[in-house]
Amino acid sequence: MFLVPHDLHDAHALVIEGNPQSRSILISQLRDIGFGKVTQCSRMAEARRKLESSQFDVVICEQTFERETGSGQDLLDDLRRNQLLPFYTVFIMVTAEASYSKVAEAAEAALDAYLLKPHTGARLAERILQARSRKAELEDIFSAIDEQDFERAAHLCMERFEARGPYWLYAARIGAELLLRTGRLAEARTLYEAVVEAKTLPWARLGVARAQLGAGDARKAATTLDALLQDEPEYADAYDVMGRAQFELGNFENALATFKMATQLTPHSISRLLKHGMLSYYAGDRGEGIELLDRATRIGIDSKMYDPQALVLLAFARLDANDRKGMARVIEQLTRLKDRSFEPERPYRLLEFVRALEALLHEQETRVLDEVKHLTDAILEPWFDFEMATNLVGLLVRAVQRRLQVYEVEKNVEKLGLRFCTSRALTELLASAAAGNPLFATIIHEAHARVLKLTEQAMTMAIKGDPRGTVIRLLEDGQSTCNAKLIESSWQVLNRYAGRIEGADALREHIASVRESLQTQHQITRLGDAGSANAAPGGLALPSGYKPPRREGLLDRMRTD
Repeated sequence: MFLVPHDLHDAHALVIEGNPQSRSILISQLRDIGFGKVTQCSRMAEARRKLESSQFDVVICEQTFERETGSGQDLLDDLRRNQLLPFYTVFIMVTAEASYSKVAEAAEAALDAYLLKPHTGARLAERILQARSRKAELEDIFSAIDEQDFERAAHLCMERFEARGPYWLYAARIGAELLLRTGRLAEARTLYEAVVEAKTLPWARLGVARAQLGAGDARKAATTLDALLQDEPEYADAYDVMGRAQFELGNFENALATFKMATQLTPHSISRLLKHGMLSYYAGDRGEGIELLDRATRIGIDSKMYDPQALVLLAFARLDANDRKGMARVIEQLTRLKDRSFEPERPYRLLEFVRALEALLHEQETRVLDEVKHLTDAILEPWFDFEMATNLVGLLVRAVQRRLQVYEVEKNVEKLGLRFCTSRALTELLASAAAGNPLFATIIHEAHARVLKLTEQAMTMAIKGDPRGTVIRLLEDGQSTCNAKLIESSWQVLNRYAGRIEGADALREHIASVRESLQTQHQITRLGDAGSANAAPGGLALPSGYKPPRREGLLDRMRTD
């Protein structure tokens, strides 16, 4: 059970400070305060490893590091966005910089305290005890979260907010995040709007936009975000969500510019480099995308925030450049990720795919064709996701370019399009993966048009008074193609016209089983954050106890969080 240790001698602190003298002073002050265990590190990479593998009650982190390009703020940002910092951990930033903008930035990052140099041991103790007092005051909420009782945790947060109890704004932020993350979008939006009305705060305004985007209203979200960014032009999290909204609307060029702004504001954020690099690769400047993914790999390949799909795209680049040494290095890196992963299935699958690219580079035709057959046979399997679809399209393009005789290649590209063209944005992304083969891109666009036609034909039946026929037609077409949009549309029509549909309960049970088997509710992909599937870009991250419905790759996480 979650519990804030009341005695400091039971607490474990981590000091992250590059200057040996300053680090020694902080350690001495913490021990004088009464901390039983103090761990230290001088570099951010070392700090990231410790924070990803161990839990600390208090973290004291320097804002600037003389010999490093990143900052303590960058570290906190990535930890928070990738839910690697538990609720109970007190995070205190130490800095000599007293500018208002930095203090405001730290507050928006859900920092517990900001300590200016020079400081006394008494001042440090005061900040730590204040933060721990808040954690203790909200212990019932954290305990519910730790027990994975998110309904009770959200209820407790809302109670505290409505009563304006101690730390009501902080509780509202946690509660709204829980509601948003568990799909209760309308309630989350209401709570965020209540916070905005009570006290206009950037994170609450961002929460409203996230709820709008989660409900499928990308235009309204973009309007909300545009107003927010007018007031807060350096709010990096807002650029993340704005980029997703623009992606949803099909404005790839604007989305790229927005992600570039977020990357410029936080140039050492692993997750933002990955997201920006991946979209650049598929829908912008492929060379720039590779450069960004290379940088993310150099900075964060040993981090839990790193996504191995980036290495697949780097492998494509090595293949296109006929770079055998570079390809061997990618395979070595993917092998390391597979060997240390707690969920090795995905890294193993990606490694096997890259080995096929290596075989193509070495002109091992039989091995390449075997992998192509394995993947094309699996296009309609539940595990075959959008990430693998883009990878397969890229492999097919290069196999044809190298004059391999691929069996029914155009038919399989069409099958990919019929399954994964669930929106205009995703259609364009999948077509972008076919760069170098205009015919494949045309087939993908035609598949999207066919999906739209199937939807239109089915909906005509409802207009003519036969909603049951619409549900059945959408479901049949959805099952034959495994297209998530068609299946979800059948579910929505059924729920809308249930009172007029004979056998609605039986149909609902059947569609629910189809949705569950194909996990369609998680396949309608939108642009989201790198890192864990439940990263919270505009608020607090859920704890490790929160389990998303499935483990997804970066491309599968291109959806609203």
